[in-house]
Amino acid sequence: MTDENAGGGDGSPKQMRRKIPRVEQAAILLMSLGEADAAQILKHMGPKEVQRVGVAMAQMKDISKDDVSFVMDQFIDTVGGQTGLGVGNDEYIRAMLTQALGDDKASSLIDRILIGGNTTGLDTLKWMEPRAVGDIIRYEHPQIQAIVISYLDPDQAAEILGTLDDKVRLDVMMRVASLESIQPQALQELNDILEKQFAGGSAAQTSRIGGIKRAADIMNFMDRSIEGGLLDSIKDVDPDLANTIEDLMFVFDNLRDIDDRGIQALLREVSSDVLVVALKGSEEGVKDKIFRNMSKRAGELLQDDLEAKGPVRVSEVESAQKDIITIARRMAEAGEITLGGAGEEMM
Repeated sequence: MTDENAGGGDGSPKQMRRKIPRVEQAAILLMSLGEADAAQILKHMGPKEVQRVGVAMAQMKDISKDDVSFVMDQFIDTVGGQTGLGVGNDEYIRAMLTQALGDDKASSLIDRILIGGNTTGLDTLKWMEPRAVGDIIRYEHPQIQAIVISYLDPDQAAEILGTLDDKVRLDVMMRVASLESIQPQALQELNDILEKQFAGGSAAQTSRIGGIKRAADIMNFMDRSIEGGLLDSIKDVDPDLANTIEDLMFVFDNLRDIDDRGIQALLREVSSDVLVVALKGSEEGVKDKIFRNMSKRAGELLQDDLEAKGPVRVSEVESAQKDIITIARRMAEAGEITLGGAGEEMM
């Protein structure tokens, strides 16, 4: 969506190469491989990645040969500069996973790979519907609930908390914020209990889990009505904690605080349809930031789409904005952009 999208000298749209978001690139690559090979790759992906790539596949129509060639060239360039030598080296694995997943996600995975920990039971929860997970932990001790909530991805955790009673939700979130680590034996025992419940290793060091930052991440994905009420309840119990959580939360309007290069990188990952819906409910500062970082032609097309879209339900706007926030957080964890706003240094 930058000036390099402007196409050939005659400005013809046919000569413009659209920016292909990475999730679409992954979908095109998998569809080019064939069912058997694609299935083998999907086995190694997490539930969120499978869902995102699956949605991208389902929405694809009329993929051009140029797009397929571009994706293949990108893939070959990426893997062509890599070597299998030293793959068994611990430092290589740590660096690779940290670069790919970010510090938080990589740390627990590194422990399981290099130290031999086992969290099969807990990982099973990631593939379940939030309401089903809520039913499983509903009558457990709040500390157990907090550990489970901290272990899951923030968006799933937020949906699970939405199924719990207000008092339980407050108790669990307070415990999530106070969690810093958990002894491997305790985590293993919880995992064993879950494995038995599903009819289905401990690490040599404590596992980092929970914390104020995790609480803020989870609240970012809550419905605004639940988020506001929960934050008010936390303020009643611990005002300082509530202020810290609020400072660390990254909301859609904070996009205006990302630098121009970061916004341009983010826009390359966001589909036009999602962007249009998200901007229908945004403040003017965010819209100005977006338009300033687009080519003139792309900006005009986006403005036309906004005007033609008409009224959009608040729930649809919030969903689209959360999709963009999720992409921004993923890119920040990968070191591709730096998030601005009150919690910039902490993030």
